[in-house]
Amino acid sequence: MVLSVNEMALNLFEELAEYPEEFNAVFHQLDNGARIVDCGISTRGGYRAGEMFTEICMGGLAEVTTTMGKIKNIPLPFIEVRTDFPSIACLGAQKAGWTVKVGNYFAMGSGPARALSLKPKHTFEVIDYEDDFEYAVICLESDHLPNGEVMEKIAEECEVEACNVCAVVAPTASIVGSIQVAGRCVETAIYKLNELGFDTRKVISGIGTAPIAPVKKDATKAMGSTNDATIYHGSIYLTMKAPDIKDYLERIPSNKSKGYGKPFYEIFKEAKFDFYQIDTSLFSPAEVVINELSEGVVYHVGALNPEVTLKSFGLA
Repeated sequence: MVLSVNEMALNLFEELAEYPEEFNAVFHQLDNGARIVDCGISTRGGYRAGEMFTEICMGGLAEVTTTMGKIKNIPLPFIEVRTDFPSIACLGAQKAGWTVKVGNYFAMGSGPARALSLKPKHTFEVIDYEDDFEYAVICLESDHLPNGEVMEKIAEECEVEACNVCAVVAPTASIVGSIQVAGRCVETAIYKLNELGFDTRKVISGIGTAPIAPVKKDATKAMGSTNDATIYHGSIYLTMKAPDIKDYLERIPSNKSKGYGKPFYEIFKEAKFDFYQIDTSLFSPAEVVINELSEGVVYHVGALNPEVTLKSFGLA
């Protein structure tokens, strides 16, 4: 039996939609029947909403918790993400692989609906996964709620009825935005391995932690600090059966990138806010520990960079 990330995420969405006030969220149902939960545009959201958003984004195949930690004796909230289905949860659902653009509406789309629309198709080919379910659950990173036309486009791409499309939405510059981006810490490691040509289906489990960036008022600066949380302070532990992982080790962590060493916002600004001018290898966790089971060995690559993390957060 193939796991359905949309079916599992739907169960979480239903709880969020039925009791939005418990999450400081707002529920909307459009004329075409599509359902939306606003987690931070017209409402403040919060930690419970951020945890739920992240679990939905990972297709219900992960547990997410938040706790307090410290960076150089400065107290900060941290997220911890655990999954025993890292390839499907991270690449088959959580990866922000769908640019949703309809008319004047724009959002970065992630979550289980991608496994129905197969966006991008190559990702699903290499992990040998696709979903088949009558509901589509999508996570949108946007400053605006989608309208009926947007939801109908998503339905069309997923080959479901518009009334069966469910969306959770939050801006980058919000509490939920900071939480859900930090919640991509394990995904950055799995994504990087996939980009390097490694078969991520060999990864048995993943657990990771990253600080949750303070919310910035400016969306572009918020994008910078939320990404820096993982780039400079994301710690990931992967368990796998893959002796060949030794061939990929040195290229995994973010400190191997040409752009490493400055807050992401500064790098982005120097690139004149053109993503295509940024070394994509920067989008990696700061450090990774790998337990390779077939040979019973453990590898550690990368290092935390508290100085740049705190500078990005406005605390240094």
